[in-house]
Amino acid sequence: MFLPAILCLTLFSVLHRANLTNAQTPATGARTRVSAAVSPTPPLTAPKTSATPPKINEEDEVLKVDTELVNLNVRVIDRNNRPINGLLQGEFKILEDNIPQQIEFFSKSEVPTNYALVIDNSGSLRSQLEKVVEAAKILVNTNKPDDETSIIRFVSRDKISIEQQFTANKTDLNDSLENLFIEGGQTAIIDAVYLAAKQVAEYEQEKGKDDRKRRALVIVSDGEDRDSYYNEAQLFELLRETDVQIYTIGFIGDLSKEGGFIGKSPQGKAKAFLERMATETGGKAYFPAGTNELSGLAKEIGSELRVQYSIGYIPSNDKNDGTFRNIKVVVDDGPNKQKRIAITRAGRTAENDGATVQSLAPAKKVQ
Repeated sequence: MFLPAILCLTLFSVLHRANLTNAQTPATGARTRVSAAVSPTPPLTAPKTSATPPKINEEDEVLKVDTELVNLNVRVIDRNNRPINGLLQGEFKILEDNIPQQIEFFSKSEVPTNYALVIDNSGSLRSQLEKVVEAAKILVNTNKPDDETSIIRFVSRDKISIEQQFTANKTDLNDSLENLFIEGGQTAIIDAVYLAAKQVAEYEQEKGKDDRKRRALVIVSDGEDRDSYYNEAQLFELLRETDVQIYTIGFIGDLSKEGGFIGKSPQGKAKAFLERMATETGGKAYFPAGTNELSGLAKEIGSELRVQYSIGYIPSNDKNDGTFRNIKVVVDDGPNKQKRIAITRAGRTAENDGATVQSLAPAKKVQ
């Protein structure tokens, strides 16, 4: 009788402890549901290792490969500089360093645009500034709801300022344009464009790589540089690394046409500089004969910015060695052998893995 009694008491104790344990510890399924309801971001006080990703079965695992999609904004014109719309993907060919590339993305729809207005406020534009402001307002007023614009004012190297950060608010943009004023100083257009290109690139990084907005600069100046910290080589190196189109409006008429013994005239240098910026970035250069042409140019630029072909490809040369790659876009001839001319940026600089990108020159203070 004594032994059976002991066995009964032992069995009762074991069962009692098991019931207490089950009452205090939630089931595995309940623990999973609680975790799923909590924000995936760990508390600020928790160590980074506390967030353990769920285990994935080998046969369900997805291999992620980082690829560099090269985006091109392409204008197509005929021999009379008239735009050609309605083309199909199959009519385009992309060559990188003369090697055909496979098109991965193609769109002929209107694309939202982020662009900066970079306006010369030096004495050389004294007689044109009022009309320039009017034309800039016309351009801003053509903006669609998803377009964003910033305004940069420049004179000399120490008088470059972002008057308005990127915004879709037309009232703020027009107010900033109204506050532009002429000021003395040695023109630093290279520095101004350098700053503007960096601003667009940094804004692009904030938006993320999946943002497909077109990016551009619209520059109004006489094109003569007198006091920049950076030089042309440094500027064009930056432009090759930045996916930005440049449209220039050059008032070069008042510059001297007299050249040196072996050099171009100030007017010739300014025109060549403005044209090169536009050509290498797939933009366009304008040289109005007078301010009465500005309103028409503003409308044309507004149309040019938005009605283009967006084409993307993954380069067959996947080496991230920081080298420059030439890009050429070819379009099939039209009916009756109509010549179609594709205009886009001249090339790109590949990413550079394992190397720290350094500034081209020590940082320069700007407003």
